[in-house]
Amino acid sequence: MNKYSLSALAAAGLLAGSFATGANAADLGGNCCADLEERIAELEATTARKGNRKVSLTISGWVAEQVTYWDDGVESNTYVTGLGSTLATNVKFTGQATIVPGWTAGYVLHIEADGSDSLTTNQTTPRGPGLLGGAVSNNFVQTMQSFWFIKSESLGKVSIGLQSMVSDNAAILVDGSGSLVPANWVAFDFLSFGIRNNAGGFTGGTWGGQGVCIPGDCFGVPANSVRYDSPTFAGFSASASWGDDDTWDVGIRYAGEVHGFKLAATAVYAESTGAVSSLFGDAEYFQAGLYAQHIGTGLFGLVNYADFENNLVANEGDVWYFKAGIRQKWNHLGATVLYGEYLDSDDDARNAELKWYGAGVVQEIDAAAMSMWLKYRNIEADGGVCDVGAQGCQDFDELTFGALINF
Repeated sequence: MNKYSLSALAAAGLLAGSFATGANAADLGGNCCADLEERIAELEATTARKGNRKVSLTISGWVAEQVTYWDDGVESNTYVTGLGSTLATNVKFTGQATIVPGWTAGYVLHIEADGSDSLTTNQTTPRGPGLLGGAVSNNFVQTMQSFWFIKSESLGKVSIGLQSMVSDNAAILVDGSGSLVPANWVAFDFLSFGIRNNAGGFTGGTWGGQGVCIPGDCFGVPANSVRYDSPTFAGFSASASWGDDDTWDVGIRYAGEVHGFKLAATAVYAESTGAVSSLFGDAEYFQAGLYAQHIGTGLFGLVNYADFENNLVANEGDVWYFKAGIRQKWNHLGATVLYGEYLDSDDDARNAELKWYGAGVVQEIDAAAMSMWLKYRNIEADGGVCDVGAQGCQDFDELTFGALINF
């Protein structure tokens, strides 16, 4: 996260350099100053600047891409994609200004840009269009967040605009292992791939539609909303938000250290009363997450749970996601994370089940603010579309190498 306000400093450096290298200290004629002004103007033209001196500007984000080999039991191929909408390559503009001591106002503008969305790729679409914002191109730009806020150190923060509601990614965000991006309960890498039956044909269903939600993060996209976040007291904080089409949610979080363990936990309830065609439909959603890591050994464990019910369509059930591993700095590059994962998603209304197990390694590179990973998953389906014709379903396998570099 770099703040770009270098013009004055660079100008001072250039001025000092001019004095140090000038042929005669007394010869400060027009040529010297004209050259200096030209060099300063050139620098300013290539430097990000704020529109005013009162509000800060911070530019941050990351570039993230991956290579995935997949096998659906009949066909196999290798795709190069982004990490999927909400995790894709992005740039974020943030800032704030002090109103009076203890009170600040600020903003966030978060934009994603990618060449292929892993959430929309499948057997016939190797370059997927952006999932959000109605993108039809596989080379897309979409706005993830655009909101302003007012914050009090003692009363909390109110945000208004396009933003993550409290329930967006809540359960998985407690994961402090360093493996959250490559390994979480959302089917980022295979959501839109068609499921094959054991006869080799397509069942008509997709892997993302087999379990409940996709399969865990049911309210997992930004929405136009009003959000409140409380201050933190003894590690605890609370949040609530209300969004378009009468969607609302409330949640509580905890983060701290207890008896040699790092702990993080959350519980969130969300409800939407919109039409089936709206962003979240007419649905109720509860999710919870617990993360624990032993500080001395680096051993960690993560448990996520979700219960979802859509009152307008046949889609209700629960999801369990488990991950465990170790995080240690075994080399000079940075921490290494080894993990294994397991997911079980059941849609009771359609008697459909989705399971996967996987394992992976993440290597952090501190000097470059970078992470690289290699992971494997096996995904299985039972019931639902697999019962059509009593033919059953083929498994889906993926092997993915990816990297993310922050700026």
